[in-house]
Amino acid sequence: MRDAVIVEAVRTPIGKGKPGGSLSAVHPVELLAHTLRALIGRSGVDPALVDDVIGGCVDQVGEQAMNTTRYAWLAAGLPESVPATTVDRQCGSSQQAVHFAAQGVIAGAYDLVVACGIESMSRVPMWSNVPPGADPFGAAIAARYPGGPIPQGVSAELIAARWSIAREAMGAFALDSHAKAAHAHAASWFEAELAPVPTPGGIVTTDESVRPGSTPEALARLRPSFTDAAMSARFPQIEWSVTAGNSSPINDGASAVLIAGGETAARLGLRPLARLHSFAVTGSDPLLMLTGVLPATEKVLRRSGLSLADIDLFEVNEAFASVVLAWLQETGADPAKLNVQGGAIALGHPLGASGTRLMTTLVHAMRRRGARYALQTMCEAGGLANATVLEALD
Repeated sequence: MRDAVIVEAVRTPIGKGKPGGSLSAVHPVELLAHTLRALIGRSGVDPALVDDVIGGCVDQVGEQAMNTTRYAWLAAGLPESVPATTVDRQCGSSQQAVHFAAQGVIAGAYDLVVACGIESMSRVPMWSNVPPGADPFGAAIAARYPGGPIPQGVSAELIAARWSIAREAMGAFALDSHAKAAHAHAASWFEAELAPVPTPGGIVTTDESVRPGSTPEALARLRPSFTDAAMSARFPQIEWSVTAGNSSPINDGASAVLIAGGETAARLGLRPLARLHSFAVTGSDPLLMLTGVLPATEKVLRRSGLSLADIDLFEVNEAFASVVLAWLQETGADPAKLNVQGGAIALGHPLGASGTRLMTTLVHAMRRRGARYALQTMCEAGGLANATVLEALD
């Protein structure tokens, strides 16, 4: 059977997703184009050999409409003959792009393919694709789930309540994420994966949301972010402990990986960073919504033939601290192997870019730490999750 390997992986620094953020002056097409140029340039491949470009983006509207991935490839000055498409599996969009790309290689449909992601939340705010007064769900969903779907922040609160996760534990987890990210930057561990971005304000070289100076006292002063009287009545178990400090921020960023068949990589003289070993995608309760990482982890391990103990590194997206802490409780995974260079709470969560951002960080961390197996999983809106197992080849 053919295999699929990652031969290059890059990302931009991550900016704050608001006006004045470090990347807010850069159009999302240009931001992804910069990443694609860096990816192709670092790999040394002839871009005309790329069979397809699959990009993730969540809010596909305004400056992120009209198949952003296609126009980013063209904006990068790359060959018109290479096609591109843009997919949406919410926060896991670009991890799903990796799955589609790798599965195409394994099936024989591709030899060389790019998976990537973009989100400029400063320029295209979250929910921009749902106009005021619009109902994206319809009457059948309202009938199946009385009271209707709930915001992700309320789902994070429900998870904290179900798994008895205290606000203090979420705060400690958040502080650890910032400390690990700050240490990784100081140690230049991100250097191999970063593609600094020229902007009108200068070249952006570092992740803007990392706060090494955060303290438990500062986090304790933050107000809960999602307090709602109607939700309190509907879910009286909620204690309202999810804050901006123990959640991922709003961000801008782009990321990309180059995937090849093993034989293609050898023929082109490309050195694999990792083999894409196993894949899983799952659905779960759309109200709890963010718990899909639990069945996704179990499913991908079952498909891989590996156990949790075989995995050397984990990347579990830090959309909310409660999600990752519940995952740790349920799996019993070693926290020392988890998000070892910090996660989205510190580094940021540019929605459509996060899947390939996590994977970019993960494959470089595998090489630096000599890890053989790694597992990545992400919770996604609507009760979805992707999981991927990677394997080092040398």
